[in-house]
Amino acid sequence: MSQQPSAAPAPTSAVATVSERHDWWRDAVIYQVYPRSFADSNGDGMGDLEGVRTRLPYLRDLGVDAVWLSPFYASPQADAGYDVADYRAVDPMFGTLLDADALIRDAHALGLRIIVDLVPNHSSDQYEWFKRALAEGPGSPSRDRYHFRPGKGKNGELPPNDWESIFGGPAWTRVTEPDGTPGEWYLHLFAPEQPDFNWEHPAVGDEFRSILRFWLDMGVDGFRIDVAHGMVKAEGLPDLGSHEQLKLLGNDVMPFFDQDGVHAIYRQWRRILDEYSGERIFVAEAWTPTVERTANYVRPDELHQAFNFQYLGTHWDAEELRTVIDRTLDAMRPVGAPATWVLSNHDVTRHATRFANPAGLGTQIRLAGDRALGLRRARAATLLMLALPGSAYVYQGEELGLPDVVDLPDEVRQDPAYFRGAGQDGFRDGCRVPIPWTREGSSYGFGDGGSWLPQPPGWGELSVEAQTGEPGSTLELYREALAVRRATADLGAGDAVEWLRAPEGVVAFRRGDFVCVANTTGESVALPAYGRVLLASGEITETAGEAKVPADTTVWWTRA
Repeated sequence: MSQQPSAAPAPTSAVATVSERHDWWRDAVIYQVYPRSFADSNGDGMGDLEGVRTRLPYLRDLGVDAVWLSPFYASPQADAGYDVADYRAVDPMFGTLLDADALIRDAHALGLRIIVDLVPNHSSDQYEWFKRALAEGPGSPSRDRYHFRPGKGKNGELPPNDWESIFGGPAWTRVTEPDGTPGEWYLHLFAPEQPDFNWEHPAVGDEFRSILRFWLDMGVDGFRIDVAHGMVKAEGLPDLGSHEQLKLLGNDVMPFFDQDGVHAIYRQWRRILDEYSGERIFVAEAWTPTVERTANYVRPDELHQAFNFQYLGTHWDAEELRTVIDRTLDAMRPVGAPATWVLSNHDVTRHATRFANPAGLGTQIRLAGDRALGLRRARAATLLMLALPGSAYVYQGEELGLPDVVDLPDEVRQDPAYFRGAGQDGFRDGCRVPIPWTREGSSYGFGDGGSWLPQPPGWGELSVEAQTGEPGSTLELYREALAVRRATADLGAGDAVEWLRAPEGVVAFRRGDFVCVANTTGESVALPAYGRVLLASGEITETAGEAKVPADTTVWWTRA
């Protein structure tokens, strides 16, 4: 289906230019690039792969180990590329396969690994299989590759079951058959432009195993699996019996999410990945009811990492943080997988804004809150996350302390959930505004032709240019934190922490000679000085063996 000239695949040995560090993924810091909002090389207002490639030295100098790229495949962009029309082609807005090849090669030469998004739960309605299914009509073999069903009611006018779309409204859309009559319905757990594959059909598995090999042969170092908890549906597609299903997500195993059958798929995929050199990895976007169920995805013969969404949703509260940290480490230890920590991504309000607001508002917020408080807590939360055992993910722009843009005009919004009632809040555009690189310019250095979402006034003062070399800036805090993390033997991989006695509202733990203390309260606290200060997210004072740690501040010490 690809309409672009094929690039000569990078040999599988391409990863040899990346340092061969055994089990690198167990303590890796991985940086998420949202390509349309990272850097624009051709001035069309949209970020692209060449833009990412030119900024790779920045990411190397930041100190990350790998780069995860959100989808850049050929797509009608009904859901920002998560509706894929061709899994083996690059969308022209992002470049070509040759651009992807150059990006992978340059990243490896700089010591960076590249992880690409894989979207196996659904395709675009412009995917060749789906277009054929519509054209061939009911009963055709092509329709078996998706979930087509006759409707209920006297004339089939009602959806086949009561499932609701994550984006709001029914999870079913009725098609017009080739003869012009109302016909069958197809399942889409997200937008109508994103029909769900039927993973019971062997052709679906065959296709995705081929897709994996295509990109592995290009030299990618792994895959982030979108909706990894989806794909397999309960037999018979039973009614859920609730009309507030979205409130149940993350609390119960649903007939369309977190079904046990997904694990057989991942065991097949893992065997493919293990054929390739260079320790390629899988990371799961798996929204599950508990971190214990998340651990099922990272058993030794399945995936390598799974995002810890329970941690992402935890309030800035010492007791809650200790609880979710313990549960995470306890769940991952039996399966031998690293904990994977994350605070922000392209689907949730940036943590600098979440922490600026009162607890309990969820992960999509349209309130600016107390900007200074949010940034102070975000910096402290970052140092806490980077001190925990395992791997960490950083979302582009968080190293600049960027807040969400909460006041985007309604007419510029592009999140499909925004246009559908009763779905997600639909304000994900706020965390997707292109990041600033320079103090001035039509898009603060993002590109020469403006930006696809408007950037707020004052964005330039948060730019890479403005913060580079500036003592105390959030960018320099990240750079120093990642350097210290890499240089400190007791940081990175591991599966346990030793909790220390601490005042109420303070998180304190030891890892060998390293000690991390996070004050989540609104007041300064006096604590023992645990050794030599390595790094702090705010100004601390030490006298006579005692340290005064300000409100919402994290400190790293070493006894070495």
